[in-house]
Amino acid sequence: MYTRQNQKNLTAAQRKRFVAAVLELKRDGTYDRFVRTHDRYFVPDDDDGLRVGHMSPSFFPWHRRYLLDFEEALRAVDPTVSVPYWDWTTDRSPADPLWGEDFMGGTGQGPERKVATGPFAHASGNWPITVGITEAPFLTRNLGRPHNPITLPTAAELQTALDDPVYDMSPWDSTASAGGFRNKLEGWAAPRSERWRNHNKVHQWIGGHMTGGTAPNDPVFWLHHAFVDLIWDRWQARHPGSGYLPDAPLDRWDRQRGRVLTREDPMPPWGIPPSSQLGHAGVYRYEV
Repeated sequence: MYTRQNQKNLTAAQRKRFVAAVLELKRDGTYDRFVRTHDRYFVPDDDDGLRVGHMSPSFFPWHRRYLLDFEEALRAVDPTVSVPYWDWTTDRSPADPLWGEDFMGGTGQGPERKVATGPFAHASGNWPITVGITEAPFLTRNLGRPHNPITLPTAAELQTALDDPVYDMSPWDSTASAGGFRNKLEGWAAPRSERWRNHNKVHQWIGGHMTGGTAPNDPVFWLHHAFVDLIWDRWQARHPGSGYLPDAPLDRWDRQRGRVLTREDPMPPWGIPPSSQLGHAGVYRYEV
């Protein structure tokens, strides 16, 4: 069993090894396959077909398995590496070491929001964007969105999600569920005065590639989702009598039947059910 650390506690050597493993996955083509997978399963509410990655109950188990696959690929390169997590309720500034030259690099520059510092800057030659929503070959960010400022989620916003004892509820999407931990943490159940909360708000705060289906183009994606995974752990510990919903097949008249996964439905692309990802004992633990 290995440990996922808080990114702020990594040593300089640990940051260097993590970055080196990520760059190697990019070099051999593995990384871009992960980007394509996420984009393939980023299916909005108003699209037809199955939704598994976002805007549905399987948001947590799908990303847990996806993150594990990425971590396994990293550890095949360097067995000492694991995905660190970024607690965005405490490390909230573009000036934090997370965005340093030796780790994630900084915000985008110029009208194109091109990341020009750190190991993932286009000028380094090691991070060409080949799977993107634009044809631009460089990583983009707009930390904090200065032209229309947005803040990272607060501890209070996160607590609102953690306090909800119900995992998810009908209609099992982003449009009408005022309650449910999944919807509140994914970030759709926000007050009218806001558009996003929690997970979604972090993507918007970073901006650039992080705002769409190809978000994993930005390596900070993995640190963000490691924290989302840890938050799911905390919710499970807080509500031990609550579990994944829906836990039984939906009625045949339910418009979400066949569009969201129940607890035992096969979850693509792995063919495993959400129930297989409800814990991770013996595989990894979190440093807290």
